[in-house]
Amino acid sequence: MAQEFPDTADVVVVGGGVMGASTAYHLAHRGVEKVVLLEREPFFGMMSTGQCAGGIRHQFSSEINVRLSLESIRMLERFPEEMGQNIDLRFTGYLFLLTQEEDVAAFRQNIALQHSLGVMTRWLEVDEIARMVPLINLEGVLAGTFYERDGLCDPSSVVQGYVANARRLGACLLTDTEVVGIRTVGGRVTAVETNRGVIETPVVVNACGAWAPQVGRMVGVDIPIQPIRRQIVVTTPIPEVPPDFPFVIFFREALYFHREGEGILTGKSNPNETPGYKLTVDTEWEMVHMDEAMTRMPALEKAGLLSHWAGLYEVTPDAHPILGRIPTVEGFYVMAGFSGHGFMHGPVVGLLMAEEILDGRAHTVNVDLFRYDRFLVGELHPEYNVV
Repeated sequence: MAQEFPDTADVVVVGGGVMGASTAYHLAHRGVEKVVLLEREPFFGMMSTGQCAGGIRHQFSSEINVRLSLESIRMLERFPEEMGQNIDLRFTGYLFLLTQEEDVAAFRQNIALQHSLGVMTRWLEVDEIARMVPLINLEGVLAGTFYERDGLCDPSSVVQGYVANARRLGACLLTDTEVVGIRTVGGRVTAVETNRGVIETPVVVNACGAWAPQVGRMVGVDIPIQPIRRQIVVTTPIPEVPPDFPFVIFFREALYFHREGEGILTGKSNPNETPGYKLTVDTEWEMVHMDEAMTRMPALEKAGLLSHWAGLYEVTPDAHPILGRIPTVEGFYVMAGFSGHGFMHGPVVGLLMAEEILDGRAHTVNVDLFRYDRFLVGELHPEYNVV
């Protein structure tokens, strides 16, 4: 049944990907009566969430991201029971392959951090890697890391689980509804203007990912996020690929593979990609990508193209998200800029945003390093493990 357009709301969340859907659910779960989620596309989770590779991992270089992964992946494990939605969670493991000495040194430090937080990542020499992934050409590989509780999950199912349960709890979730302006009076949010009408509200959450800067400009806030195109190819079935094939990443080359159905999903980041809202496949780059992919995984030569697409990373200067209240506009919150690893943190970040709004501060995980203020004072500590 279609939901009526509301005149008022306690909180309006803009953006119906995993971040917005998780936030709407967690606010409703905490008892907020008038939660409204707005998505301009015809369906929830169509943009960056629906176009991502679906990976979930603990292997990060910063403590805050490891802690977010620990909480979020636990939430995903409970998802089928708590939300009544299967999400195809598979712990295939992530296998990072290192071809540069500087990365070997950095990943040794990363493993020490991960171990201190209870993430028992393994250090692998080349002979052990060869036994684990005989289909991969390891020429030039110096070492690798593997954690068995990394893996894959279906992004669309996670979004739909949050959408269904937010509605069950009384939230109003609307598609085909574009925000065209945000009203403020005396530095406070007072209303959201949409293509369907105006919603009076004291709180707006900007969960628009790569489009977050556009919403920020509506209240005079400069959000330092750039939209960067990334592309994915999925092949027809490859019988040689075993069911337990891990998520394999050549770290320095930003080239990755994982099993998708009976075939392989592969992507490679273009280091020369320029910012822009480009959602069409760059066929020239796809040829570069697939040439390297077939060199590293020769079995791909026998496969056909099942599908391919382009999506957007939402990249900040330090590859960390912006999360929390914006100090210059009362009632305006941002959760965007996850730089390619947002989907896996969506469950816990929605919980944290609910805490930020209702309790005055996120507390399940301390996210002070992600606050907008860091750009005002220049205190940046970049995440190293970004693909």
